[in-house]
Amino acid sequence: MKIFFSVGEPSGDVHGANLIRELRRQCPQVECVGYGGPRMAAAGCQLHEDLTKLAVMWFLRVLLNLHRFWELYVRAKRYFSEARPDAVVLIDYPGFNWWMARAAKQHDIPVFYYGVPQLWAWAGWRIRKMRRLVDHVLCKLPFEADWYRSRGCNATYVGHPYFDQLSGEQLDRAFIEARSERPGPLVAILPGSRTQEVTQNLKWFLKAARTVREHVPEARFAIASFNAPQAALAQDLVRDCGLPIEVCVGRTPELIHLSRCCMACSGSVSLELLYHTKPSVILYSVGLVPYWVARNLFITVRFITLVNLLASEQPFLSAGEKYDPQQARAEDVPFPEYLTHQDRAAQIAAHIITWCRDQEQFQRRVCELAQLKDKYATAGASALAAQYMLARLEPQDV
Repeated sequence: MKIFFSVGEPSGDVHGANLIRELRRQCPQVECVGYGGPRMAAAGCQLHEDLTKLAVMWFLRVLLNLHRFWELYVRAKRYFSEARPDAVVLIDYPGFNWWMARAAKQHDIPVFYYGVPQLWAWAGWRIRKMRRLVDHVLCKLPFEADWYRSRGCNATYVGHPYFDQLSGEQLDRAFIEARSERPGPLVAILPGSRTQEVTQNLKWFLKAARTVREHVPEARFAIASFNAPQAALAQDLVRDCGLPIEVCVGRTPELIHLSRCCMACSGSVSLELLYHTKPSVILYSVGLVPYWVARNLFITVRFITLVNLLASEQPFLSAGEKYDPQQARAEDVPFPEYLTHQDRAAQIAAHIITWCRDQEQFQRRVCELAQLKDKYATAGASALAAQYMLARLEPQDV
C-alpha cells in the first residue's frame, strides 16, 4: 500500500510524522511518500520535496512563490498518473492542498484531509470544495466534526494530534537543570514559527518585557526561536531592547516547562501551553487593513485562540455578530488574547505582572487550565486516524 502525503507547515510535519509512525505500526507494509518536512522523513516518509520550506503567509508572498507551487503540483499530478498511490493524505496548508486534492480526484484516488483547515473560523464558503474534493474529513476539535457534517461532509472527530506529540516528548534534562536554579520567575516569549510572525509580534513582547521588569525586577525572560535565522533576528531586537534576554533555538518545550507564565503568538502553541497548564497571554499583531478585513469579513468565531474556543460553550458567532476584542481579552477566558493592529504591550505586561506577583490569581488560572486539560488534552489522535484510514483502504486487514 502506498500513501502520498502533502504537508506544508512545520506543525503539520510533526503531525504527519506521528501519523506515519502509526500507519507503519498498524500496517508494516505501508509505503509513505510525498511532500512534507524533516520530521516526516525521519519517520520513514520518502520525501519528493521539503514543502515546509515554502510555509509562507499573505497574498504577496504566495504570488512570489507561485511558480514553485505550480512545479510541485505538476510533479504530483504526474506521480498520481504513473505510480497510482492508494490514497492522498493532506494536512492543513489549504491553498496548495486544494490543488493536490483536485489532482487526486482527477485520478480517482481517495483523499483524506487530516487536520483540516479551520474553514469554520474564516472561510465557510470553501465548504463546497471540501464536499467535492475530499472523501474523508478527520477533525482535530470536538465541535469541528458537527460543523462539517451539518454541511454535507463525511467528517469524523479523532482528537488533536498535537497532544500525541506532547505526551511522548522528551525534554532536555541538562538544559532544564542548568536553568532551574536561577532566581526569579521565568517568562517565556514565544513569537511564532514563521519569520513574519516574529517580525510583527516580538517587538511588542519585548516592550511588554521592559514594563514587566519595572514592576517585577527579579523577572527573567527567554525567547524560543524556531530556527537560527529567526534567532538572529531576535538577537538584533534584544540588543535594542536593553534587557538580558536569552535566545534559544529549538527549546520551546524546555522554556515552557521552566516558565512561570508566557507571552505567545497565536497558533498551535496554545495547545502546548494548555498541556503544561501555563498561564499565558496571546498576541497576533497585524496591519490595520488585514485587521479590518479579518474582523469584518472573515472571522466567524468568538476567539482566535484554540484553547479559548475549546473552553467556550458557543465558539461560533451568531449571524451579524463580529469578533469582539474586548471579550477576547477578558479575564474569564483561559488565555487573554489580542488580535490587534495597535500597541498592546501595556495590557500584555499587566497580565504577566499579575501572574508573577499574585500567587492566588496565578494558582486559580493554573487550576482552570488543568480542568480544561483533563477534558481535551488527551493523546491517541494519530492511532485513531491511522486505524480509520487503513480500515477504509484495506478493510479485510483491519
